[in-house]
Amino acid sequence: MARPRRIVLVRHGESEGNADDTVYEREPDHALRLTETGWRQAEETGGRLRELFGEERVSVYVSPYRRTHETLGAFRLDPRNVRVREEPRLREQDWGNWQDREDVRLQKAYRDAYGHFFYRFAQGESGADVYDRVGAFLESLYRSFEAPDHPPNVLLVTHGLTMRLFCMRWFHWTVADFESLSNPGNAETRTLLLGDDGKYRLDRPFERWRTPEPYGPTG
Repeated sequence: MARPRRIVLVRHGESEGNADDTVYEREPDHALRLTETGWRQAEETGGRLRELFGEERVSVYVSPYRRTHETLGAFRLDPRNVRVREEPRLREQDWGNWQDREDVRLQKAYRDAYGHFFYRFAQGESGADVYDRVGAFLESLYRSFEAPDHPPNVLLVTHGLTMRLFCMRWFHWTVADFESLSNPGNAETRTLLLGDDGKYRLDRPFERWRTPEPYGPTG
């Protein structure tokens, strides 16, 4: 099994929806573009990634949303060293189709009270639903490591919540741990690094907005 030395997770750059949440009333979530700020953020992250990867091969998985594809394009990775696959299981949490801003704000308040992991949006998904599809993607990713010539780097271009749930699934974090974490900023990265002991570690933690409150002991 040729496990990669690095698995890099990247959130897309600032999107039109991040800058103005009224856009969800007019445009499908998946079709939203990067803002000028988002392009700049992605280009800056791309410079760091090109330096990190050097001439090494990279296996890339990208969410099917326009803003993630634009983010990947802004990285300007060498196409000779990159294999890109669109991966629908890495998409954003579904919040419904055409979104009414006031209804979404009300549902966000309900979610904050109920819990981000378990609350399901009326026409969309819960965090638990996203966790399940991320887990299914991880099984496919593990199988890809069986190829003896698997690239030494994996790059996932995705969304903030999906990044947290990927790490939750990988590191076996509890729901209470997940609930205590904040999303990374736009175009921020987190990297899983393979150590000499054969285990992966996260290069830096997600910020916490509160102390975890588990219902019981785990581990």
